[in-house]
Order: sequence, then structure tokens, then C-alpha cells
Amino acid sequence: MQSRTKLILTLLLPVQIIGIKIISFFPAFVERYYSTSIYIYIAKGLRYIFGWLPFSFGDLGYVVLIVLAIRFLYTKVFRKHIHWKNLGLDIGSTLSIVYAMFHLLWGINYYRLPLHEILNINDEYTEAELILVSEKLILAANTIHQQLEPVDSLAIQTPYDKQEIFNKTIVAYQQVQTVMPSLSYTPKSIKISLLSIPLTYMGFSGYLNPITNEAQVNGLILNSKMPTTSCHEEAHQLGFAKENEANFIAALTTINCDDPYFKYSGVTFALKFCLNNLYQHNDQKALCLIEEKMRPGILKNYKEVHEFWEHYENPLEPIFKSTYDTYLKANDQPEGMDTYSYVTALLVNYYKTQSIPL
Repeated sequence: MQSRTKLILTLLLPVQIIGIKIISFFPAFVERYYSTSIYIYIAKGLRYIFGWLPFSFGDLGYVVLIVLAIRFLYTKVFRKHIHWKNLGLDIGSTLSIVYAMFHLLWGINYYRLPLHEILNINDEYTEAELILVSEKLILAANTIHQQLEPVDSLAIQTPYDKQEIFNKTIVAYQQVQTVMPSLSYTPKSIKISLLSIPLTYMGFSGYLNPITNEAQVNGLILNSKMPTTSCHEEAHQLGFAKENEANFIAALTTINCDDPYFKYSGVTFALKFCLNNLYQHNDQKALCLIEEKMRPGILKNYKEVHEFWEHYENPLEPIFKSTYDTYLKANDQPEGMDTYSYVTALLVNYYKTQSIPL
């Protein structure tokens, strides 16, 4: 009986893969019947179940899965006589269950309408428009930096601890609803990851557990990056599965927040995307904007982040990032981790006619 169940589950795996592929051709259907309907109830339900816990239930689950995987390898694979049929059924049925849970609980959001269609803006831009928005963001960054730190050569130090930042993200999402009403985030379920040390060596600031809908933030990252990182992971919880779209939502949410430290984090976050993209097309113009118009303290904030990640560089990090890049490409993100272009397109087309709130 158990073998029959495993066989059925294994046979259902290719059926699921084909079904998801078919669904991916109908983003309007996914948007209407999953992302803005069924998924809202799934996500809220999971956040009510796990959000109140002071620790990450999902992280503990991953630890248990790793232990079980090691045990499985030891008892079923690393042995003299391998029962290939049983081994295949064990692996196939497990993958089938994980694949189904991943997509039903969150993953179908990868195939919703692109964010530029939801916002009714273009997804292409000219270099002139990119320069215009970059200059807007530099002016905003300079203004906020001057408000927080009169000495233009000093970096901004965010005065909140990480739990305070988590609480302030709730207010930030309430305030951003004035420009994007669909961004309703309740209840919250955002936590410091129990796996922060390995996450740092892997090169990641956070992640969403798609099974428990807990947003995990790397507890070692600088506080200056916490507002945008937290809002990014919460954007995933709201159903914006793609990295580039979650980045835009994080920028939009923090920029529209009344808290000046959140606003500074969001503006400099958005500015970095624009300047990186401009540098790829016109490095002289990008360097000119940086050297002639940007306060030196802003550059120091960027340098602090760079030095933080540089400190944890290791030979395995490229492997982890390459694996994640492959995962993104397999889930309807052809650019993988290199998402500068689409994030910049969203920022440019949104802010080219909008003022940046100060």
C-alpha cells in the first residue's frame, strides 16, 4: 500500500510540472484567481499560525529536513546494496509533495501579471529618463542625509534595533497604501533567521519560507539595510514572488514612509539600482553624478555595505549564488539574480512623472 502511494505521487510529479507550465501562460488568470484571491487567505492563515512565535519555525524545519536528508543518504544511498526501485519512489514521492506544497502555498505567484502591468506603467526607458530619475533620487538622498547628518562626509547610522525596524515596517506598509492600496500587510510574520551565519556566508540578506510564510531576515546585516531588506521579504509574503518586483515594492514602501531613516534607506536603495544601470550604459555620466552631485556620506554608507559583504566572502559563495540564480531562471526570471534592468525600469517609469516624497 505504501509503495503504491509513493508510485502515484511519483507519477504525479511530471503531471504537476506540465500543469504549472500551462498555468504560466495565463498570468491574468493567476492574478485574478490566485494572487489576489486564494493566496491572500493562504498567506494570512499561515502568518496567523506561525507569526506569533518568537522564533522561526521554518528555520527549525529546515534543520530537521537536513538531518533527515543526511539520515536518508546514510541508510538508503551509501550502502552496498541499493534498492533502486525503492530509492526512486522515495525521492520521486518526496519531490512531488514538496513541489505541490511550494506552488500551492506560494510559488504560483511567479506567474502572475508583471508588476508594470499592475501599475499601468511602461517597462522600457531611455537613458535621458534614467538620468532624470537618478538626479531626482540624488537630490532626495542629499536632502534626507542633510536632515539626519549635517556633516556631509559622515555616513548615516540607523538608531533602531532590528525588532524596532520590524515593527516600523508595519507602519510603512500602512502608509504606502495611499499610493498602492493593494499592499495591505497584516498580520506580520517577520523574524531574525536562526540561520543568519550560514546565510551571510552564502551572501544572502534574507528569504521567505514558502511553506510557513515566515519572512526571514539575516540578523547580521547592517541596520541601514534592515528597512529595505525587511520590506523586501514582506513583499514576497504579499505575493510578489519575483526578486525584482519585491525590490521595487521595498523601495516604494520605504520611500513613502514618514520615518526619515526608512526613507533614506529606500532612496539610497533605489538610487543604487539606477546608478548601477546607468554605469553599464554610460559610465562617465554615472561617475559625474556620483562625484559632483552626491554627498560623500552617502558613498560611505554604500562602502560600509560593500565592506560588510567583502568580509564574509568565501569560495563557496559563488556556488550558492549560482544555484539560486538557476532557481530564479527556472521560475520565470530569465535574468536570474541580475535584476537591475527591470527594477530600474519600474523605478524610472514610476518616478519620472512623480515627485519623491521628502
